[in-house]
Amino acid sequence: MTASLAPSPAPEVRVSGSRRRLRLGEQLLALGRITQAELDAALREQKGGQRLGETLVKLGFIEESELLPCLADQFKVPCAQLREGLVDPQAARLIPRALAEATCSIGLFRVHGTLTVAMANPRDLASIDRLEQHTGLRVRPVLALESGIVELLGRVYGEGFQVETVTADLEEGAVALNEEAIQLDLEGLADAIDESPVINLVNYILLQAVRQRASDIHIEPAPRNTIVRYRVDGMLREVMRPRREFHPAIVSRIKVMARMDVAEHRLPQDGRINIIVDRREVDVRTSTLPTVLGEKVVLRVLDRGGVTFRLEELGIPGHQLSLLQQMLAKPHGLLLVTGPTGSGKTTTLYSAIELIKSVERNIVTVEDPVEYRLDLINQVHVNAGATLTFARALRSILRQDPDVIMIGEIRDLETAETAVQAALTGHLVLSTLHTNDAASAVARLTDMGVAPFKIAASLLGVVAQRLLRRVCPHCRGLYYPPPALLDAVQYAGDRARQFARGSGCERCYDTGCQGRVGVYEMLPVSRELREMIAAGAPLDALRDWSRKQGFDSLMQQGLRAAEEGVASLDEVVRVISPD
Repeated sequence: MTASLAPSPAPEVRVSGSRRRLRLGEQLLALGRITQAELDAALREQKGGQRLGETLVKLGFIEESELLPCLADQFKVPCAQLREGLVDPQAARLIPRALAEATCSIGLFRVHGTLTVAMANPRDLASIDRLEQHTGLRVRPVLALESGIVELLGRVYGEGFQVETVTADLEEGAVALNEEAIQLDLEGLADAIDESPVINLVNYILLQAVRQRASDIHIEPAPRNTIVRYRVDGMLREVMRPRREFHPAIVSRIKVMARMDVAEHRLPQDGRINIIVDRREVDVRTSTLPTVLGEKVVLRVLDRGGVTFRLEELGIPGHQLSLLQQMLAKPHGLLLVTGPTGSGKTTTLYSAIELIKSVERNIVTVEDPVEYRLDLINQVHVNAGATLTFARALRSILRQDPDVIMIGEIRDLETAETAVQAALTGHLVLSTLHTNDAASAVARLTDMGVAPFKIAASLLGVVAQRLLRRVCPHCRGLYYPPPALLDAVQYAGDRARQFARGSGCERCYDTGCQGRVGVYEMLPVSRELREMIAAGAPLDALRDWSRKQGFDSLMQQGLRAAEEGVASLDEVVRVISPD
């Protein structure tokens, strides 16, 4: 059982379901702030726990300055459009960071015995009472957007990671974790280190990882300390260095939470942790690996609340999206998505499944592991220890009357041949391969041992993809790239033009990048291409045919993103190898 310590959502979102939400929507409609189409889009976009007003601002349908007066009118309290100069740091620090995060509030200023506090839900009497009890002051709540509060908390309290301040700040806890796991004892560690700081430290590591959009957490032993790193937008960055003596306790705490064997230090282990952060359910896949300095832990963060699986939201250009939708509309055949690890292949497959699923179809997936749970989909988890491999699971699925089969990855000849045979016998099969571009998928299947005529008969098309880091909008600037860089990507456009890049700021943690965008290469299989594949055409011939048909390469799509200022030219070179 899990529980969230985040504050109750504001009434305009959570009271009486959608009816209360529409009161805000109707008010904004009457004022001419939004259109009916924008309101409908925002209601569709809303995820569990997210406020309608926040969604409208996020989608760019309304400015915060236009929204706040409407919300304040509903709450019957003053509103505050937050900015750093409005906050008195001494007043803010009257509230410990953990309590501020738990109540989604930030102290603005103090006048005698009254502390004015910005809150996402100024009607949350329980939170107001907690704030008054802790500060000993009368709390005067004012309304502010949750996104603004969270952002300002990071600036006022700082994003530095010092173990000493973490253990002090998290006394009240800002993350709700699996209660059963929390209640288990860290047996054998009482003599090494006090349990409470370790619990708080691990909680803090998880909380910050989710809030900073980390996909992975690395906890690594070093000779003098423990190194904690987050992978954000595909790149690792160091965030913390706890003292070395903390390491065994940190690892054991994570093992307890993930239901691993705490006493086993010599063998790798896998586990799973379920947490709730900011009213969002998050799965954390956990893996340990023994090294000469101790056990290394890697945690994969799967934020269910922060992910939507819609092809239209993946950033696929319109003409490419149309090609992909046409391939998915076929009743049978094999569709492959290719790219390296971490390039978004699973997200594309899930989005494709979400597009074509219906009660009239039996859709089965076989994955290693199952990352996200999908409605109306039968998902099978590969278990090598129990000899349930991709190929064996696929053979069993074919006896389950499937219409659509998704295979997490084609890794060997047996899986490849079974997938091709399924596609040839009336099933739509979706899967992934690790190749550099779309045409290489054909060569990869051939190298595995699949007959070219079978590939030609079954293949619908290939989607190759990469994820580029977006230029940070807060520190974005223009520059003239050096000729050597333009030569490296064989740039044929105007060499006198300027390109965008980020200089680095506190919003992007000095990386110059914030968020990611996909670039895609589509290779639909036509009759002519089918004949070439069946005849065993070499890889270069397949690539040449694709370019002559007007299908852009990944590099061409990446350069277009650089020209539009979405990604930097350096990022394109880093992610995409020149042809």
